Amino acid sequence: MYDPKPIDTSEVILSDNLLELTEKIAKNVHDVWAKGRIDEGWTYGEIKDSSKKTTPLLVPYDRLPESEKEYDRNTALETLKLIIKFGYKIEN
Repeated sequence: MYDPKPIDTSEVILSDNLLELTEKIAKNVHDVWAKGRIDEGWTYGEIKDSSKKTTPLLVPYDRLPESEKEYDRNTALETLKLIIKFGYKIEN
């Protein structure tokens, strides 16, 4: 049985600049996912149907339900926190 053990990043505090970057990364995460689905033949549909390859999530990021945006934001946030935890610096 798979027992996920993500690295604990709870003590990592991101600067305001990195928190702003989180939203940009989240949008890109969605765009990468959407492009992959489209490349696999998926299209927009009101209901997710794997056999027909339709999903209601093939919309621009700003039109996603908040729950889906939160999923992408969490991916971005945890990625940034992991980078910082490993000692890397992000500069602009």
